[in-house]
Amino acid sequence: MKRNIITTSDGSKTIQIEEWNEQYHSIHGAIQEANHVFMKHGLLYYSEKSDNKLTETNTEEIGILEIGFGTGLNTFLTLIEAEKLKLNINYVGVEAYPVQLEEIQQLNYIELISETHKAVFEKLHETPWEEPHLITSNFKLEKQQKFFKDINAENRFDLIYFDAFGARVQPELWTEDIFKIMYKALKENGVLVTYCAKGSVRRAMQAVGLTVERLPGPPGKREMLRATKPFSE
Repeated sequence: MKRNIITTSDGSKTIQIEEWNEQYHSIHGAIQEANHVFMKHGLLYYSEKSDNKLTETNTEEIGILEIGFGTGLNTFLTLIEAEKLKLNINYVGVEAYPVQLEEIQQLNYIELISETHKAVFEKLHETPWEEPHLITSNFKLEKQQKFFKDINAENRFDLIYFDAFGARVQPELWTEDIFKIMYKALKENGVLVTYCAKGSVRRAMQAVGLTVERLPGPPGKREMLRATKPFSE
């Protein structure tokens, strides 16, 4: 399938799959969407929840699973936020079809987000797959090349960034079967965030036992979803 580098409304670039008319990030703003969905309503929300008691002196790791490592944008933003907040992150990014380095080099995330983190961004993409790497002193990354249906983690992650291609082009990624895997992978009180707000997706999440809330969406979208795995009784 033909892939193009396009510029989104906030000036940041993303990859478009021409045949699907689908992008790795929102055409209304790649960085804006990532910050709104995955940082504000994901990482920052989780770290500020009173029952998590995360402070600057807390050495406990936050386990994050990203469904769709893609361009590494969410990973890059998470690393920078974790540095600011003094959080320790153990990050797993799953991707069935890794983006090529020559495509990554055409993106402008370093220029728009943090030129001082240029070497770190490059390291995120250059480290080998299938093994954990310490990217910075507080950020560990493992990239796994596999299909989402093959994830077999159990009670491992505090936070899931569900950033798969949209249900319009890959409906099989937004089913009860997939969310059962996500539910199993989350720890109790763990949080899943996604840009999607389809009713069928919300119902699939609820059907597997997640507590789901609608939130205001990023630019170009009215709503998004955040789900929590409840404590067992």
